Amino acid sequence: MTVDLFAGIAVRDYAAAVAWYERLLGGPPSFLPNDVEAVWEVAENRYFYIEVRPERAGHAMQTLFFSDFDARLAEIAGRGLTPADFEVYDNGVRKALFRDPDGNEIGLGGAPA
Repeated sequence: MTVDLFAGIAVRDYAAAVAWYERLLGGPPSFLPNDVEAVWEVAENRYFYIEVRPERAGHAMQTLFFSDFDARLAEIAGRGLTPADFEVYDNGVRKALFRDPDGNEIGLGGAPA
């Protein structure tokens, strides 16, 4: 069985959101299905997308878990983004929380150091 995933984020300003997510995710969208959506493939058959839906913008909570957490955070910092918050859970799992221009919460998780 194969499972594909499309995790969506509602945004207000398409251009501002695309620019911000390019910095967070490290490159341009994988494809643009129409004038109000941009899609990034973050792993095989797993997609992260934004869509202009102003009435719903700012309420998303998504987390992407990376095996290369420290390297990923360093790359993102090199592109000018820093986490709004950083947590370490009791089991050692780490989470860096970013907020896009609309206030959507995008977490990046990583295994214990």
